[in-house]
Amino acid sequence: MKKILLPTDFSDNAWNAIFTAIKLYANVDCQFYLLHAYEPQTLNMLSRKGQQRLGTIYDSLSQYSKQELSKVLTYLKENHHSPRHGFEIFSKSDTLENAVLDVVSEWDIDTVVMGTQGATGAKEIFMGSNTVKVLKKVKNCPVLVVPSGHNFQNLKILVFTTDFTRIYEKFELLPITQLAEHWKAQIQILHVAVEFVLNDTQKANRHILQQRLGDVNFSYSNVTFESNVAHSVEKFVSQNNVDLMAMIRYHHTFWEKVIEEPVVKKIAFHSNIPVLMLPERR
Repeated sequence: MKKILLPTDFSDNAWNAIFTAIKLYANVDCQFYLLHAYEPQTLNMLSRKGQQRLGTIYDSLSQYSKQELSKVLTYLKENHHSPRHGFEIFSKSDTLENAVLDVVSEWDIDTVVMGTQGATGAKEIFMGSNTVKVLKKVKNCPVLVVPSGHNFQNLKILVFTTDFTRIYEKFELLPITQLAEHWKAQIQILHVAVEFVLNDTQKANRHILQQRLGDVNFSYSNVTFESNVAHSVEKFVSQNNVDLMAMIRYHHTFWEKVIEEPVVKKIAFHSNIPVLMLPERR
């Protein structure tokens, strides 16, 4: 049984991520864990009177958290009747990223699914967003980032971006090969480059990747680099009706070394489709 963690702040964006997860894993035996975290801040730094006043506030936050989680659980049980799916709730007094990390570790979570509002403001600064904090903290578990307002319906084409500069272990690819098998989807291996002549290492890595994918339906696509990697990927996605994108979250990719473009962050937060951030090899 697959274990899926669904962090929520009870917003429309969080609900959309929940519905996306339920639909994406519709035909998979799953236990869904709904998590709400409320931050304790600096209670211990206050005076005794201050602690008492703030303690009352946090008691209220705890009560609110549990009540809202119970409402979500009730709604799902009344409106979602799949025998394959079960639901549990967790309310934690902690930062979201720490709460997610604790639940992932304690309950052996397979995938985290959460929403994001994407870039906000003219400068597109998103380092303060909860999603980025979770991505930075939780490195050993796949995280599916669902864009605001995305209406997931089907999984026919799954794009996996790579430059063939490293070997992928089987466990790293399992989340996408399993989804491809469940949905009978095609994996398109996307290579963004200025020119597409592979060196010996890249050729060897490409051959190993092909072996790792086994019997999954897959194909290769070359995308010419245009201004930046994120734009090149977005253009391909929009022109080819891609349903989901996946990428390994490893640091200092080829493009980041060459042009200092934060590829992973830009793609994850600018995408109009869900992006599955796969755990990096240790």
